[in-house]
Amino acid sequence: MRAVICTEYGAPETMSVGDGDDPVPGDDEIVFDVKAAGLNFADVLMIAGQYQVKTPPPFIPGNEAAGIVRAVGRNVTRFKAGDRIIGALRGGAFAEQSVVAEDFAIPLPDALNFEQGAGYSVAYGTSYHGLKQGAALQPGETVLVLGAAGGVGYTAVEIAKAMGASVIAAASSDAKLAFAKEAGADMTINYSDASLKDSVKDLTKGRGVDVVYDPVGGDLAEQALRATGWHGRYLVVGFASGEIPKIPLNLALLKEASIVGVWWGTWAARHTGEMLQNMQELDAMVQDGRLRPRFSESFALEDFADAFRVITERRVLGKVVLTT
Repeated sequence: MRAVICTEYGAPETMSVGDGDDPVPGDDEIVFDVKAAGLNFADVLMIAGQYQVKTPPPFIPGNEAAGIVRAVGRNVTRFKAGDRIIGALRGGAFAEQSVVAEDFAIPLPDALNFEQGAGYSVAYGTSYHGLKQGAALQPGETVLVLGAAGGVGYTAVEIAKAMGASVIAAASSDAKLAFAKEAGADMTINYSDASLKDSVKDLTKGRGVDVVYDPVGGDLAEQALRATGWHGRYLVVGFASGEIPKIPLNLALLKEASIVGVWWGTWAARHTGEMLQNMQELDAMVQDGRLRPRFSESFALEDFADAFRVITERRVLGKVVLTT
């Protein structure tokens, strides 16, 4: 099978398309033909050897994909050959075939095509887990979403709205903010030309936000924490800025604020039943139209370098996918 292979740590364009071994399912695993795979900023970090968990080269990157089941292990009961499937993987998505544990596979909702499904499990799973379990978001609360047009940011906008919250979308350009408005944002902040903290205070009439969803990090983190209200919850989702922030913890003390890490993959492995329940609830939101997964650009497997440039050059609106 063809696959994108990382033979040494570095920039995404140092990888190449080569031949890999066809996967064989273990007893509790599913092999599927990949039709589309979603790209995440975490993939850039993994390929560079800068992610929290390092995979030694050579390896096939990619953590989420959609396709059609080819074969199942003897203990698999929820899927059969020919089923449409979404897989949340620990690598291996950027290939013509991949393998996923049954516990980390869900049916591809009828309302979604393969490209939409490719960016569904990790992005929507992360945002829903963060807002539901991490922040215990309640209807009527206000959520500030940083990087609101990115691969996970726009899903947080959609999900927060579906949960009954008011959403402030923050991004670095007016085009990105327009995309976030399409996802349901009530208010917007362009943090390239305005103070994030001051803008939030103005929009909330000095009260601050209840929840911050931050997949960006960097210089925005402290401003965002300062923009929370009493008992605010600050969700640490990622560091797309490339910089892990250092935050004065007295800011949390002064507001009795909570700083909560969101690492969906590890949580899902520890709480598989809750994860699958979350995915069922997300599926219901897709079916009734409250969520509309979208991708901005689709690239052939051979054009992976161009796809990654959309992410590293921060041009992404929604999800970028590779197709086989």
